[in-house]
Amino acid sequence: MIIFRDMEKNDAAKIGEIDRSERIEFTYRMNDKGLEVVNNPHDCPNWQVQDVEWIKDRTIYEIVNGGRAIGAFDEHRLVGFGVSAHKLRGRNNDQLQIVLMYVSNQYRRRGIGTAIMNMLSNEAAQRGAKYLYISSTETESAYNFYKSCGSEITDEVDEELFDLEPNDIHMLKKL
Repeated sequence: MIIFRDMEKNDAAKIGEIDRSERIEFTYRMNDKGLEVVNNPHDCPNWQVQDVEWIKDRTIYEIVNGGRAIGAFDEHRLVGFGVSAHKLRGRNNDQLQIVLMYVSNQYRRRGIGTAIMNMLSNEAAQRGAKYLYISSTETESAYNFYKSCGSEITDEVDEELFDLEPNDIHMLKKL
C-alpha cells in the first residue's frame, strides 16, 4: 500500500531509492512552429551519484525555505516524490514552480505521480498561486504526464528557468 506524506529533511536521504531509468523513444523540441516530435530512441539510465546529491540538496533547500516535498512510500521505501518551490514567480507573482517530480520505474502508471501533482496543486492554491509552472524534461513520458494533469505549453517562459534548462518544455497548469 502506498502512503503519501510530507517529506522531512531526513527523508531526502531516500531519494537514491528512486529508479528514474526508462526507455525513451521520442523527445520533444520547441521551435518557431510549436512542439516538434523527435525520433530519439535511447535508454535513460538511473542517476549518477552527483545527480542524487544535487536533488537531495535542492529538496532540503526547498523544505527549509518554505517549499513542500511530498513523498510516496511503499512501506519504508521512497517510490515517488514531488517538490514545489518556496517562492512564487511569474510576471504577476502567481505561479509556483514544480521543482522536482519523479516516480520509480516499476511504480509508474499507478496514479502516484497524479496524486502527488494533485497534492502540490492544492498546496499551491492555498498559498495564493493561480498556476503551477513546470519546466518539463523533453521526454515523451514527462511531457505526456504533465499534459494529462492539465498543463499546457506557456507563452510566458520564465527566463531564469529557461536559462537553466533550455531544452525543457515550459508549461503552466491552471489551478
